[in-house]
Amino acid sequence: MENLIILGSGCAGLTAAIYAARANLSPLVLEGVQPGGQLTTTSEVENFPGFPEGVDGFELTDRMRKQAERFGARFAFAEVKAASLAEGANLLDCGSEKYECKSLVIATGASPRFLGVPGEREMFGGNGVSSCATCDGAFYRGKEVVVIGGGDSAAEEALFLTRFATKVTLVHRRGELRASPIMAKRVVEHPKVAVAWFSVVEAMLGDEKGKVRAIRLKDVRDNSLRDLPCQGIFLAIGHVPNTKPFAANLDTDGEGYLVPLPGSHVKTKVPGVYVAGDCADPHYRQAITAAGMGCQAAIEAERWANERG
Repeated sequence: MENLIILGSGCAGLTAAIYAARANLSPLVLEGVQPGGQLTTTSEVENFPGFPEGVDGFELTDRMRKQAERFGARFAFAEVKAASLAEGANLLDCGSEKYECKSLVIATGASPRFLGVPGEREMFGGNGVSSCATCDGAFYRGKEVVVIGGGDSAAEEALFLTRFATKVTLVHRRGELRASPIMAKRVVEHPKVAVAWFSVVEAMLGDEKGKVRAIRLKDVRDNSLRDLPCQGIFLAIGHVPNTKPFAANLDTDGEGYLVPLPGSHVKTKVPGVYVAGDCADPHYRQAITAAGMGCQAAIEAERWANERG
């Protein structure tokens, strides 16, 4: 049985691994289906402290992994399919492999919702399609971008992008936004924001270099098509937390995000089981906040281990 298993190898999981390894917990990190997490889809990270010139997303997570390995963290490629969680005895079913551990950090992240239209996944991550304006907005200074969605998140993304883009077009399938009245008002009245009402995305179009050049929209009223030139497309239709294997044992909200105990950012109702990063954070979803939660989770795991002797 392992002392500590960490699920996920994004910023939350790797930070937890660094702290846990330095505390001599000899953590085993199960990397999941996307080693390095969502950050590996970002070509350059400009807002992570300590990198004034920016850093490639893959390079950042690779450095964090090497740092964790230096202190004794171990890594295995596995994805949890089912889990049974109990104090001091957690069983993880990864299909061909099964793991047991005394304590557990769940840092499995979240996946962006996709529309499923042509060109979307091909250009996601560094080629013009993004799911995080805060992460990537600064790359679109002086350019025209599109935001897809109609809720508060889409409104916030659109307004944030006006700091950089010359024009932001919000694409929504209805004739009014689902966002709160105050957010909707700010969007509609902003001089740099246009709204493509009654519109859905048919395709995302790339240039000869494979980067976004336009988005194809269909008017739901008459099925007419038009191509809207743009250099960036931001998906604001939500994320799906990667938490399904743990929903039977841990508390989740209506969207499936893991809910920590009141008064804690990382503790769960199962002693010795902790959460960190985007799987438990529907609000910030930043590399630095995920790293902070990973640090907290590892420290709590160390304290829990010490209390048990």
